[in-house]
Amino acid sequence: MSSTITAIPLAGEMHVSDSAFDVRAPFDNSLIARIPVCTSDDVDRAVTVARTAMRAPMPAWKRAAILDAAAIRLAARREEFARTIALEAAKPIKTARVEVDRAVGTFQFSAVEARTLAGEMVAMDAIPAGEGKLGFTMRMPIGVVGAIAPFNFPLNLVVHKVGPAIAAGCAVVLKPASQTPLSSILLARMLIEECGLPAEWLSVVTGGGSTVGNAIVDHPDIALVTFTGSPDVGWGIRSRAPRKRVGLELGNNAPVIIEPDGDWRTAAAKIKVAGFSHAGQSCISTQRILVHSSIADDFVDELVRQVSTLKVGDPLDDETDVSALISVAERERVRSWIDEAISEGGRVVSGGSTNTDDVLMPTIVVDATPNMKICAREVFGPVVAVTTYDDVNEALGVANDSDFGLQAAIFTSNIATALSAIRSLDYGGVVVNDVPTFRADQQPYGGLRDSGNTREGPAYSVREMTEIRMVIIGA
Repeated sequence: MSSTITAIPLAGEMHVSDSAFDVRAPFDNSLIARIPVCTSDDVDRAVTVARTAMRAPMPAWKRAAILDAAAIRLAARREEFARTIALEAAKPIKTARVEVDRAVGTFQFSAVEARTLAGEMVAMDAIPAGEGKLGFTMRMPIGVVGAIAPFNFPLNLVVHKVGPAIAAGCAVVLKPASQTPLSSILLARMLIEECGLPAEWLSVVTGGGSTVGNAIVDHPDIALVTFTGSPDVGWGIRSRAPRKRVGLELGNNAPVIIEPDGDWRTAAAKIKVAGFSHAGQSCISTQRILVHSSIADDFVDELVRQVSTLKVGDPLDDETDVSALISVAERERVRSWIDEAISEGGRVVSGGSTNTDDVLMPTIVVDATPNMKICAREVFGPVVAVTTYDDVNEALGVANDSDFGLQAAIFTSNIATALSAIRSLDYGGVVVNDVPTFRADQQPYGGLRDSGNTREGPAYSVREMTEIRMVIIGA
């Protein structure tokens, strides 16, 4: 790999700094690229240019055309983007292709919002003082959006921020995760060079969170900060920017309840993917499995059988299902949590160690208890914890006993049980007869408590990125 520093789109031009940091492949530590280290001055320049650009509002038809073009161009470059994701995030390439496909859909949904975003009529004559007056609302862009993106979905979660912002008429200053900046850079260049987005409307600022991230959060001309990542960082941003609109999509320790009347074989087959896709590095990765004691042994046997078929290895291999965690430090943290669970009475029935490539194998821990870290906290690794219960109300209570509240699920054929779970589970999303890992990109996606304070999905993000302007016309 060349030692040349990769240029980034910043403040309307291609930017290369004097200093750079290395981006290395998590799987084999090979050098992928060298990326500029941006400064707070770079952030200020990007924000200033973005704010100036917004003084000439972009009409809805043009915003929609840009988003339509983005969906078409991204689909045409599917393999290029998938390979980039696989290299920088160690996401198996077949999973990376799915991410690209989802990002195409996210652009398509954003284009719809650009075309249909509108206010509403207000019945002014509902009171005597309003007689003879015409009232309506307009949706106005909130201002420059500061987008701070995570490493685990380096394309689609960026599109979930950039797409709605463009639809709303907002310019964006984007900070990708330092581990995975290449997808963002490639995407930004595509939008500017191939889709008609004016260069001033999207800047990519790369570097550390303590410098670049804080500069975005603190900048007085950033109107909204959208952040996906850890609860500690997210709530830190919220407290740091009390006067800004801040949208947080944070963590989870997703539970699934499996009733004896549910299709537990299908549940095991789905958890094989949902618990270990991208090595469990998803905020809705299935983590806590609550299975009725009467079927627990059979279910665990089936789950072990299913998981044993997963191929672990090189993310660029079309056959690979699970690859490396994002860093050695993360791998060792997850291993320590597994060891701690064992010391507290848990049993590993599959995995628990690394293979010849030093990739942590998909791990199943049974006899898990709620206080173990692998249950109480977000593992963000290829680990599922199995706990048994005797009564569904007990299981619902265990599922709710969490600092998180993003998505939960239940497998049951009893409609009354399903409805009870829907009412009882204190989560932003409840899934019946599928895993809590299921997400459709158009849904209102977000959680409660430490899982965040917003709802993503283009139709919902667009409204966060606009302000209501009330218009009253007298007689």
